[in-house]
Amino acid sequence: MTFLPRLTLLATLLAGTSLHAEPMFFTPCSDTAAPGSLCSGLNVPGSYDAQGRAVGEADAMHVFVRKFAADVPAGKPVKGTVWLVAGGPGESGASFYSLLPTLRRSFPGFEFLIPDHRGTGHSSRLCKVEESEQSPGGRALAGAEWASCFTGINRMPEYAAQFSITTAARDLKALIEGERSKNKAPVYVYSVSYGTQLVLRTLQLGPLPVKGVIFDSLVPPQTDARWDLSQRSQVVNQVGMQVLSNCDADPACHAALGEPAETLYRRVLDKAQADPALLAKIPGKNLKNFLGGMLDVPAARARIAYLLRDLDQGGETELASVRAALTQAAAGLGSYPQSPLSIPLVSIISNSENNLQPSLRPGWAAADIDREEADLLFTSPLPRILLGGGLPTYARDSYFGALPAKVPPMLVLQGTLDPKTPYAGAQAQVQALTQSKAGKAALSTVQNAPHFILWTAPACFEQASGRFIAGKTAQDCTL
Repeated sequence: MTFLPRLTLLATLLAGTSLHAEPMFFTPCSDTAAPGSLCSGLNVPGSYDAQGRAVGEADAMHVFVRKFAADVPAGKPVKGTVWLVAGGPGESGASFYSLLPTLRRSFPGFEFLIPDHRGTGHSSRLCKVEESEQSPGGRALAGAEWASCFTGINRMPEYAAQFSITTAARDLKALIEGERSKNKAPVYVYSVSYGTQLVLRTLQLGPLPVKGVIFDSLVPPQTDARWDLSQRSQVVNQVGMQVLSNCDADPACHAALGEPAETLYRRVLDKAQADPALLAKIPGKNLKNFLGGMLDVPAARARIAYLLRDLDQGGETELASVRAALTQAAAGLGSYPQSPLSIPLVSIISNSENNLQPSLRPGWAAADIDREEADLLFTSPLPRILLGGGLPTYARDSYFGALPAKVPPMLVLQGTLDPKTPYAGAQAQVQALTQSKAGKAALSTVQNAPHFILWTAPACFEQASGRFIAGKTAQDCTL
């Protein structure tokens, strides 16, 4: 495949033995996704046993890694390495490529290593044919590929289990330890969203040779039903209602509406339900979901009240403006061949580990979701997507819901208006880590910020990460 570099050094995979951490050999990438970057990867076992030893060698997989060299003058030493662990599950490391300028300002003199988790990007995929770069949809599923991909996975449930959080964590541990063996400069790990869960799982497997860990948008405790993925609409609604309340408290916003924002919104909802033509203007024909999605992008979120006013008056100007803001925000993350989200991996990991609904409320159905969301003003499509299932799940292992015994210094960057990994959930996770005496976690609160601080509040990210690597006390920030 065109994206793979020439590998001259691979890990040896022997049945019944532990994976030996080998350094990677990087060569110029043969793709054009990120000019000047270097590419490599590591062959890893398809399966590990409970002690982390390879189980067989015939089902070996490949984990792709891209490297961005440190921006230092010729002859000057590199200050260190930062591993960037993407979110998802299902998201590749490509989400960081366009954010390199912010990262270089935040970690001057550092090199960056960006892996694609197994099942994502250019690493081994669940559907080898349908998710290949050469398929009709490229890395994304398209047309008939959906059915053939899902059918193939359902025929091999044991194969789906090879894409668990724990197996991905063992991959990440092998990558970090292998590179550390050839470079003694300081190493940090940055992760976002699901990536924070993956790094916490990696730390459960044993200590990592790193100086510090940065968690951006930290996941809540895994066994707390308040923040289970099936509760995502409740989380989104709580943030959305705060945004409406903020409008009421802002003299300019309140004057523009002339009434409480919630009153206006409920009237617009009633109009949309009674007027199919109005509802048809809304992307997805679901106003609650659309406004819930706007909460992720500060520029769009700031227009929610004005969009409601315009819709109430029969206008379309604000809607066009909001759609443009959302498109621009998405474009800011770039589009690369490995960018498409792996939907099969999202389904398998989310339903296996982060959806407590089946065990808490057996028989939960779409009608139950409708009833729960009836009075919400902001919602997420995720609960219904998870309800659909369609792919096998894997059994939770002994690491489920647990915490690492010991962790390096940690910095947590969390927005107070995060509709995906709620601020209260991050506080609970920090408290749990502190009470378990696993290590010290410093929480840097970013007022008014949504999810993914690196992307949505870059100035705050730069300030916080700079203080962290300098050994200074964490400070709060405001978007």
